Amino acid sequence: MIALWIVLGLLALVFLFYFLPFAIIADKQLRHLFIRTSTEKWNRTINFPDDPEYVGIVKGGEAWAEKYKSFMNDVSITNEGLHLAAQYYNFGNDKAVILIPGRTEGCTYSCYFAEPFRKAGYNVLAIDNRAHGHSDGKCNCLGLKEYRDILAWGRFLHDECAIKSIVCHGICIGSATALYAFTSGSCPDYFKGMVADGMFTTFRESFKQHLIQDHRPVFPFINIFFLLYRIRTGVNASQNGPVYCIDKMTRPILFIHSREDVFSLPQNAQMLYEKCPSKSKKIVFFDKGRHSFVRINNTEQYDAAVIDFLDSAI
Repeated sequence: MIALWIVLGLLALVFLFYFLPFAIIADKQLRHLFIRTSTEKWNRTINFPDDPEYVGIVKGGEAWAEKYKSFMNDVSITNEGLHLAAQYYNFGNDKAVILIPGRTEGCTYSCYFAEPFRKAGYNVLAIDNRAHGHSDGKCNCLGLKEYRDILAWGRFLHDECAIKSIVCHGICIGSATALYAFTSGSCPDYFKGMVADGMFTTFRESFKQHLIQDHRPVFPFINIFFLLYRIRTGVNASQNGPVYCIDKMTRPILFIHSREDVFSLPQNAQMLYEKCPSKSKKIVFFDKGRHSFVRINNTEQYDAAVIDFLDSAI
C-alpha cells in the first residue's frame, strides 16, 4: 500500500511540474486561436496589418465588393439557433458560388476570390462563418460543425434565390468545410462541385507543422492541446479531417496548392488527390505562394485554372 501511494505521489509530481505548464499554455493558445471572446474578434477587418500580402488580399476583396456593390444584398439565415450573415451578389444567373474563408476571416476577405466565378457566370455568396464577421457563434470548429451551415446556405440559394447549381470555394479550413458538406449524407444534388485551396489532411497535422515552423515542441503540447480543444468545442480534430472522408467525394473537385506550402504539405495534397474517387478531379500546383496566398502570387493562372474547371467539369 505504501508503494502504491509513493507511485501515485510521483505521478502527481510529474503532472504538476511537467504536464500542467503545457496544459496552461495550451489552453491560453486555444482560447486565442479558436474561441471568439468579443464581436470585434474575427470581424470584417484587417487582422494582420503587418503582413503586406494579407493586407493586399483584404484590400482586393474590399475593392471587388465596392466595384459590384450595386449587385449586393445583405442576407441572413438561422441555422442551429445561430444567426448567420453573408453578402449576396446577384448578377442574374441561376448558378452561384459559396465562398468559404478560413479561420479569422469574414466575407470581405472572401470577395478577393470571387472574380473568376463572376466571369464564369456565377452569382456570389460571400459568407461570414459562424463565430466570424456578423454571424453568431463562439467557437471555430474547423468545419466539423460549420459544414451544416454551408448546406443551410445552399438551401437558401436554391429555395429562395432560384439557384439551380451551386459550387463552393474554400480556403484552408474553408476547403475542409466544403468537403464535409459534399461528403455528408444530406448533400443535395444541386451542390455540383468545389474548389479546394490549400486543403490539409487533418488540422492536427497542419497544427503540428505550425509548431515545427515556430520551433516549438510538438509532444506533449499537441496532445494536450487537442484534448482541451475537444472538451471546449465537442469536436475531435485528431480523428476527423479531409483524409478521413475524401474517399467519399464523387463530385467534381479542383485541388489548388502551392509547392511552398509548409503547413498543408504538397505531398499530402497529392495524396488526397490520389485517394479521391471523383471522375472529374484535377490538381494544380503553383511554384510560388505560401499557405492561403496562392492567388495573390499567381492571379491570372489561378483564375484561369478555376474558370477552366468550371467550364469543363461542372
